[in-house]
Amino acid sequence: MSFAPVIPISGYAGWVFLKRTMDKQTEAFNKQTVFQREEAYFRDNIKQIRTADALVDDPRLLRIALTAYGLEADMPNKFFIRKVLEEGTLKTDSLANKLADSRYKEFTNAFGFGNFSVPRTQLSDFADKMLAKYRDQRFQEAVGEQNGDMRLALNAEVELAHLAGSSSSDASKWFSVLGSPRLREVFEKAFGLPSGFATIDIDKQVEMIKEKAKASFGESTVAQFTDSEKMQKLVRNFLIRSEVLASSSGLQSGQIALSLLQQISYQRF
Repeated sequence: MSFAPVIPISGYAGWVFLKRTMDKQTEAFNKQTVFQREEAYFRDNIKQIRTADALVDDPRLLRIALTAYGLEADMPNKFFIRKVLEEGTLKTDSLANKLADSRYKEFTNAFGFGNFSVPRTQLSDFADKMLAKYRDQRFQEAVGEQNGDMRLALNAEVELAHLAGSSSSDASKWFSVLGSPRLREVFEKAFGLPSGFATIDIDKQVEMIKEKAKASFGESTVAQFTDSEKMQKLVRNFLIRSEVLASSSGLQSGQIALSLLQQISYQRF
């Protein structure tokens, strides 16, 4: 019997409901037989994988690995995935370091095929860490089938928290935000950035987004989003702005204002 996430209403009100019921919903979702089989297969076989070739040649393992990083759409591009993994990330000119989407670098680092003589697949906790990310992404996908904005919000909570707590420089963190399609969309909508924002010089983008962050949250750093209250404020602003933008084409200005006020009222919960 399959289980689909329950989201009875869109916007911030729906987000509040989803978060209140998250533990029970994810538990029921992950108990589905098909997922139990996938996880058992991964645990039983991942330690046998010592090269990028071996991973790419096992479609079941590769699908789980790519899904864990939100890259499942690249499943057919085996030559590309193999090259990214084999080159690693230690050299500045490696493919993973050249790609605008920062998820590939994280994916490549996780396996370590091109970085170490012994890949990370041989570590005792590798399967646990990879499957935890896989479960998160899998649930996000299921949520996204019903509401794309909520998938972006769930991803932001995980991806941004990880990035904010990393030891990278602040500039590097902002470049990573802009290099992640999902995080970029959350910030662009939450900050009300114009549609042409992504077309301007990347250094100017960083400058602008830092100014917006300081104006909205008091600091210009990515690190501030380790603060759960600031994280939730970012998500709230994103969801409210996103829903208002989506409905604005069919609403008069007075109706838009009323919708915005109704959404903001949920901040108290």
